[in-house]
Amino acid sequence: MHITFYQRRPQGANISIERLFADVRRSLPEGIDAKVAVSRFPSRGFWGRIYNIIEAPFRQGDVNHITGDVHFLAYLLRGKRTLLTIHDLVSVHRLKGWRRAMLLFFWYWLPIKRAAVVSVISESTKQDLLGYIKINPRKVRVVYDCVSDDFKPIAKEFNTVNPVILQIGTGSNKNVERVAQALQGIPCHLRVIGNLDEDQLTILRQCGAEYSFVSNISDAQVVDEYRQCDMLVFASTYEGFGLPIVEAQATGRPVVTSNSCSMPEVAGDAACLVNPYDVASIREGILKVINDSYYRNELVHYGFENVKKFQPEKIAAQYVELYKQIIKV
Repeated sequence: MHITFYQRRPQGANISIERLFADVRRSLPEGIDAKVAVSRFPSRGFWGRIYNIIEAPFRQGDVNHITGDVHFLAYLLRGKRTLLTIHDLVSVHRLKGWRRAMLLFFWYWLPIKRAAVVSVISESTKQDLLGYIKINPRKVRVVYDCVSDDFKPIAKEFNTVNPVILQIGTGSNKNVERVAQALQGIPCHLRVIGNLDEDQLTILRQCGAEYSFVSNISDAQVVDEYRQCDMLVFASTYEGFGLPIVEAQATGRPVVTSNSCSMPEVAGDAACLVNPYDVASIREGILKVINDSYYRNELVHYGFENVKKFQPEKIAAQYVELYKQIIKV
């Protein structure tokens, strides 16, 4: 079986989808020949996208797997042999009016119409998608993201005096501002992966938070950030999945995350859930993890159990089942 994995042209440090499917390919069983087809041009502008659409049919396999963020590649591919993976609808939520309608039609409805099967990375994303697009729910399958084998348990004594709190991402949905407000007066060091803008920096200073940030780091450096931290705070307002939750659990770090979207689904019973729109709720969750050692250790224990659902071999096997179904059609 020959599978072509269609991938976007990466831009900057935004390579999460590429890392994810590299782990999937490494875990495919024998007999699966995987080829990666990276788009010639980044997914922006009209003519670059047109070139990518025209180029795609010349790179087809027995199954064409569009791995995400370049949904439009489905336009000219063999529809009955195409699997489209959708990661989230974050841009749909940000737009309104005719811009939202255009995005839904060209980025979601038309590619979904062309594909044989659609996979999404959480049940939350599936329900979100079905809320906007009228399609047969049986066409949409949930296949979770997998956690890299690079994330392994590393013992660390929790620093209750001045814990290092890890924050992954600085986009508008990552909720940095409310996290900063929640940390006001709590002795800790907020370690951020991502570029902080001036507004975020201003709020951090106003709240008197001790912080540092880093960006454009290697995969190995990201793993090390998890090892060095005491806990993860991932109080995002929207996620299609929320892979940092599982990465922290795999490392053996307690997690505070949101009680909305996909995050409770991904975290299982192994995270402290908070209201991401309520600063007091975020603060209460952080303090509970810092001050209650029994609760903290329980989160770590159940976290190790939870990550078993997201091992690359299990996720790869689920994709293989979809490939086999597509070929039989």
